[in-house]
Amino acid sequence: MKDNVDNIKKKGWLDIEIDPMLDLLAEIEKLKKEKNAIVLAHYYQEADIQDVADYIGDSLGLARKAQETDADMIVFAGVHFMAETAKILNPTKKVVLPDLNAGCSLSDSCPPSLFKKFKQQHPDHLVISYINCSAGIKALSDIICTSSNAQKIVEALPIGQKIIFAPDKNLGGFINKQTGRNMVLWNGACMVHEMFSLEKITKLKVRHPNAKLISHPECEEPVLAISDFIGSTTQLLEFVKNDACQEFIVATETGILHQMIKDAPNKTFIPAPPNNACACNDCPHMKLNTLEKLYLCMKYEMPELLMDEELRLAAKKPIDRMLQMSKELGIR
Repeated sequence: MKDNVDNIKKKGWLDIEIDPMLDLLAEIEKLKKEKNAIVLAHYYQEADIQDVADYIGDSLGLARKAQETDADMIVFAGVHFMAETAKILNPTKKVVLPDLNAGCSLSDSCPPSLFKKFKQQHPDHLVISYINCSAGIKALSDIICTSSNAQKIVEALPIGQKIIFAPDKNLGGFINKQTGRNMVLWNGACMVHEMFSLEKITKLKVRHPNAKLISHPECEEPVLAISDFIGSTTQLLEFVKNDACQEFIVATETGILHQMIKDAPNKTFIPAPPNNACACNDCPHMKLNTLEKLYLCMKYEMPELLMDEELRLAAKKPIDRMLQMSKELGIR
């Protein structure tokens, strides 16, 4: 096994062969028990990973679950900043993720060194950062938020409080519009939510006149302007379950459709068309994780997410403030 571990460190999972007859779902369940491990997965993961996860959620739900777990090992099927958040909240637990290269275009759009200079230009502003950011950005923030709680957190602050919102300009712009605030926005965005084609969506709505367009607030303003409902991944799921409409055009990453179909099997879900030739709106970072990689990372307990303790403590403060404010504000 040591030879395998050394090989993984050098080359990743490429040279590790898996018996094609192996029942990966059963093996993963066995490893959970053997290692007292919990598998946390985001809604944007592939269907098999969602089905084998102990908990599936959006960023707020995943942060809460990571905080409260008593597992010895947290296996995070998501992207790098999500695993970082789990480690920030659980310094004594081992945190592993299937692919260390599973990054985030939104997080990458806000380098800490540049954001620090931006922050210095607004010394009297409080910094609210969307959880889709690196530990370095969290450490420069006063409060972390998610798409589920961002509006309520902003509304809970004094009306005269000056605010920097980072890194997502689209979510920040949406919150500004909803609250009447004038937060200073960092110019960052998610590649998936910015690729939706307004023209194609409009044509799709014409072909499906009874369908409701539901969108994540990371989408650009023109798409949000024609949406029937705007919400986080969890809020989108709740909406399609409870709304009387039978047909929905969904403007977010396609991974969420798996849960929508499971929760509302008699309804129709149409992925919103992006502005690209392949007509797909998958996050290439989220989809780096596979069931095979999940199995291997549990078996070999790597790659492990490690973090400098000073950075961890600095990044934890604004997350703790978010979780406390969410509790006080009654945000599920």
